[in-house]
Amino acid sequence: MASMFLCDHMLIRLGRWLRAAGYDTAIASGAASDRALLAQAVAENRLVVTRDRKLGEFREAPGRVLLLRAGTIEACAAELTERRAIDWLYRPFTRCLDCNMPLLPVSPELWQSVPETSRATGGDLRCCPQCRKLYWPGGHVRRMRHRLERWRNSDFVETIDETRQM
Repeated sequence: MASMFLCDHMLIRLGRWLRAAGYDTAIASGAASDRALLAQAVAENRLVVTRDRKLGEFREAPGRVLLLRAGTIEACAAELTERRAIDWLYRPFTRCLDCNMPLLPVSPELWQSVPETSRATGGDLRCCPQCRKLYWPGGHVRRMRHRLERWRNSDFVETIDETRQM
């Protein structure tokens, strides 16, 4: 069974990439205290992923907090891959990037709400049952999949353009 994660406010981007890979990943608000994060992790059986050294000092932290030392998104992904054996193509594009809900297939009639230039790409149209956001396999998905493939193959070459995405 795959791990369930809780990324703190410092690792929002990493949390979104974990969601893109298909992992159940909660992302804490910036207002959440360290104790609240740990309480949420315990209640939901999640591993807190953070760069906050202070968070690891709490009594409840051992085995519940993964402290990353890396500074960039690429380096954090590499470190997480090394330490938790993350498969960046676990279940790609099956979770909402915004609210983490599993995506559901929708009827072809909803394709009418997708931009006309994107309809030609075909593929599966999915919807988040909570926030109602639609997802389809456009050019952004190809770029994201390419990045996930590189990370899966441990090819963590960082470029300026890719660092700014997401």
